Amino acid sequence: MTSSSIDQDIDTARRQPAVRDILIPPCPELLVRLQAAVAQPEPDVGALEQIASADVAMAAAVMRAANSPLHGLAQPVRTVGLALTVLGVRPAVQLLTGFLVANALPVRSALLDHFWESSQRRAIACEHIGRQLYSLDPGLGYSFGLFCHVGLPVMMKAVRGYAGTMTEALARKDRTFTKTENVNHRTDHAVVGAIVARTWHLPPEVAQAIWLHHDFACLGDDRFDDTVRHLVAMGLLAEYLVGHHELLQPSREWLQHGQACLEHLHISEDELNHWIDELHPAFEAVHL
Repeated sequence: MTSSSIDQDIDTARRQPAVRDILIPPCPELLVRLQAAVAQPEPDVGALEQIASADVAMAAAVMRAANSPLHGLAQPVRTVGLALTVLGVRPAVQLLTGFLVANALPVRSALLDHFWESSQRRAIACEHIGRQLYSLDPGLGYSFGLFCHVGLPVMMKAVRGYAGTMTEALARKDRTFTKTENVNHRTDHAVVGAIVARTWHLPPEVAQAIWLHHDFACLGDDRFDDTVRHLVAMGLLAEYLVGHHELLQPSREWLQHGQACLEHLHISEDELNHWIDELHPAFEAVHL
């Protein structure tokens, strides 16, 4: 299987009976407008302000982020335009994207408590790691981190009995999470997440990495695009960093594959542990 064949597999999966009945929500109109605004050579700041102001709760989130201790302002900003100036274009776009995605795919399950806060932190961590890898666009890292597990809330809402499957998958030691999903539902959140990424017109590398994000054998397989393999490795490092911040025990995947991901990205454990402290303020500032 190659990166291009993953695209074909995503299309094939979308037509399977087990997946065809899963409702993939359309990309929110404001997110389409946001993608268009930042696709220009010079991002349209006026369009960003209009988008941020289009929803009262989203405008409040932008203001709250600008006035957070992370920016250390002497006087709080009182307009969306000033808040966007404080945040800067890329962080503002990321905040707006996270807000729009979280509202398009609401989570109503204790099993996914704080799902979008953790996703936002994972995105921040992936972007940070991406900045250390000079050959990788950190924006791809952010998108992958945010959408990596997007299949979970989609399946929770659309698939009968999925909450029970999640509970079982988290408890089982004899097989992987996705194996339990496939036994019970003939698909899994990596497949569904990749379909969401394709439907919402995310970069193909992001959709491919979501498809592979539990398949760490891909790291040593040069048939896959380097960027896709880097994203898969970054995702597990980001999970570790976010889990450490949220006082969770290292996952079984980290214990099994963490070292391979570090080696793939040529990152030392000392660097990883340094990032725990470096990312703490940004992680603390996440509130959706």
